[in-house]
Amino acid sequence: MTKVLFTAPFPDHLLAKIRAVSKEVEVVQTKLERGRWPEGQVTDAEVYYALNGVPPLELAPNLRWIQGHWAGVDHLRETPIWDTGVILTSASGIGVTNLAQFVLAQMLHWANRMGAWHKAQATGQWSSDRWEKFVPQELRGLTLGILGYGSIGREIGRVAKTLGMTVLATKRNARQLEDNGYRILGTGDPMGEMVDRIYPTEATRSMIKECDYVVCTLPRTDNTYHFINEDMLRAMKPESILINIGRGGVIKEDDLAKALKKGWIRGASLDVFEVEPLPDSSPLWQLDNIVLTPHIGGFTPAYDERMTDLFAENLRRYLAGEPLLNVVNRELGY
Repeated sequence: MTKVLFTAPFPDHLLAKIRAVSKEVEVVQTKLERGRWPEGQVTDAEVYYALNGVPPLELAPNLRWIQGHWAGVDHLRETPIWDTGVILTSASGIGVTNLAQFVLAQMLHWANRMGAWHKAQATGQWSSDRWEKFVPQELRGLTLGILGYGSIGREIGRVAKTLGMTVLATKRNARQLEDNGYRILGTGDPMGEMVDRIYPTEATRSMIKECDYVVCTLPRTDNTYHFINEDMLRAMKPESILINIGRGGVIKEDDLAKALKKGWIRGASLDVFEVEPLPDSSPLWQLDNIVLTPHIGGFTPAYDERMTDLFAENLRRYLAGEPLLNVVNRELGY
């Protein structure tokens, strides 16, 4: 009997899907207070579904595999689990449709000059120069650059291609185009056929020089911390827009504030920040050419349902001794 410990508040009908994988699986659900493992509480679970916190190794002697609830696993790097042989799998691919929709909303916001709409509405009258002030920018024919052509980047690229945009992307291994992770049917670019040009990460600066919109989907690792800094921002077009839905800390926020004030780029939309919630003291709050959202881009009512499907498939694979989906590469950090 394989014992599975759940710390996510999934309803009974979703837990039933997990139990249906095999009669040799025992699923136990528990709740952690503020994501903390109860002091002294031992578990004999072999498989652990982690909403946030993970058990200390000495209190989980049989632990073999942890399925994370989120796409990012940077919070697990600070735990002893990271330096063990316990398998870690992520939720990569779960929120791609919502994130692509979020990016599209941001591009339309800037392309249609919606900020100017709202300001005009607040005055209660149309300005005489409304044609010049409100003329929209067509996305068709523009160039979108995607930093990180993983599951999220591929769905953003697919949506952008339907709008007639040229899609460029960076990828750590530019020769490995196939996507082998979890994928919602009908989404993404599984064979890497929709992107117009792939750049190695080292050529990011060259790529963003050509882009009208730049979307960052990068995870936060030692190699990506403050990856987008003054040097990168100065390389972008003055009329370009930067959108970050990856992880906070990838952008050096003081440098971005300077770039927006000095007009190095036209604007930015940020859903993630180095410190969350964004501190009141951040200079980003004072800018009028930025859109700030509270890390909600990947949220979807279908999240838990999709996570159940992913975990059930991974559990089936685990019991059958097959390779799991979304295994975290500890050396790369994601």
